[in-house]
Amino acid sequence: MTKEEIVRKLPYTDPFLFVDKITKVTQTHITGEYTFDENHTFYKGHFVNFPITPGVILLECMQQIGLVSLGIYLLRDKDFDLKSNSTVAMVENEARFYKPVFPNEKVTVLSDLEYFRFFKLKSKVKMVNEAGETVCSGVFSGILKPGDAKS
Repeated sequence: MTKEEIVRKLPYTDPFLFVDKITKVTQTHITGEYTFDENHTFYKGHFVNFPITPGVILLECMQQIGLVSLGIYLLRDKDFDLKSNSTVAMVENEARFYKPVFPNEKVTVLSDLEYFRFFKLKSKVKMVNEAGETVCSGVFSGILKPGDAKS
């Protein structure tokens, strides 16, 4: 499975896709990038005259790359299609925020697998800005369950 195929298999579209590309993927690690376009509608009200990316959107970006994309890769040999026959659910997250992310800022998400068993994936995930500074980090887990095989 290629890095481009992982992105195509994500069950998100614009304006809620927060993955531009996957730059590295192995059985235990994934790295991806996203640039927060200044035209996202959430910047209009968060905060007036000083727009920053909402923390919940940073978490979503981290989870789309660090959990869902990694899960798609780990389940690549199964009939796993989040768009039609599978389930994904967030189970827990613990995050800390250190720096703001501004419009047009590019971030990199790095995720290291803690475990993947019984379709539960748990990873340590970190987001860094272009200066290499940690923006936020956390431990996330979710359920990625393949549906029934297609006939």
